[in-house]
Amino acid sequence: MKGVRIVTAIVGLWAASSLATAADLTASLQVGTPDIKSAGPLAFGPEGILFVGDPQGAAVFAIATFDTKPTGEGLPRVEGLDAKIAAMLGVTPRDLTINDMAVNPLSGQVYLSVTRGQGPNGVPFILRVERSGKISEVPLKDVKFSKMPLSNASVRNRMEAITDLAYFNGKLYVAGLSNEEFASRLRVIAFPFSKEEPPAGIEIYHGSHGRFETNAPIRTFTFYRGVDNEDYLLAAYTCTPLVRISLKEIQPGAHVKGTTVAELGNRNRPLDMIVYQKGGKTFVLMANNSRGLMKITAENIEKAPGITTRVADKAGQSYETLEQFKNNVVQLDRYDDNHALVLLRTESGTYNLEPLPLP
Repeated sequence: MKGVRIVTAIVGLWAASSLATAADLTASLQVGTPDIKSAGPLAFGPEGILFVGDPQGAAVFAIATFDTKPTGEGLPRVEGLDAKIAAMLGVTPRDLTINDMAVNPLSGQVYLSVTRGQGPNGVPFILRVERSGKISEVPLKDVKFSKMPLSNASVRNRMEAITDLAYFNGKLYVAGLSNEEFASRLRVIAFPFSKEEPPAGIEIYHGSHGRFETNAPIRTFTFYRGVDNEDYLLAAYTCTPLVRISLKEIQPGAHVKGTTVAELGNRNRPLDMIVYQKGGKTFVLMANNSRGLMKITAENIEKAPGITTRVADKAGQSYETLEQFKNNVVQLDRYDDNHALVLLRTESGTYNLEPLPLP
């Protein structure tokens, strides 16, 4: 669940979508204090606007950070990030949860959604980490913001009402579960927020389960432009099917059948995913909770045939696991053309923020 999901295979795509906006998007926001009940998935849009998913409150917020120019030099690196945040918020690291991380591509500063405390009494915060490693709280009082409530969000699995979000070409894409029998939903919300359109229902074939599924939420997703010059959403699910969906098919209220282009192993939960180019080729970098950091080839992924029969373990797109990163990458986002930024869990149980050269 991450950040801006910039796809380098789409030359200047994020910048182009920003420049294509005639109006000042920040001007569309109103001054006030957003009633965020839980700070979950994060994503950046144009003009330094930060989108915050609030699963508990079943809403998404757009907040103007006014963080729009490069700040400082170098790459962020913070050892013991969780301990430093906990001390700042007056708790122990055990009472702190880092929910998501997003890099602001305009400034190079890193934003974190965190929870102080546990359960329904947890208090949400948005924090900023400068390139120097300095950590500060992002004020949420009397700021410019807007809110989009999400109707019919899952009640039984409330924290999965929003599992990931990303901004693309004037729209905010929000994945999660609804209360409906066809529970897996992908909402496409035009920004500036105006009205909520009916979400699309997503159906996939889960190779390791040997069946079609409509109730599994997308865990993380990104965007990709194929050699056919069409735009696709690449989505990863628990256990771990990788699915291709044409953006043209994601229409309000549509029943969308994704194409499963890879099965990457069961008993695993994907955490974050980015797309990047290196040596003239395009790759997907995916962090997982039990199968390590995967470098997946995106070559011909837009033409890959769908998996429609049971898979014992792995099939589809080829990949390699980066052995130096076992299962310790818990957050991942794109930083620049040559680096990702990762939140690593150390052997001692602490968390470090580190740059990672794109492999």
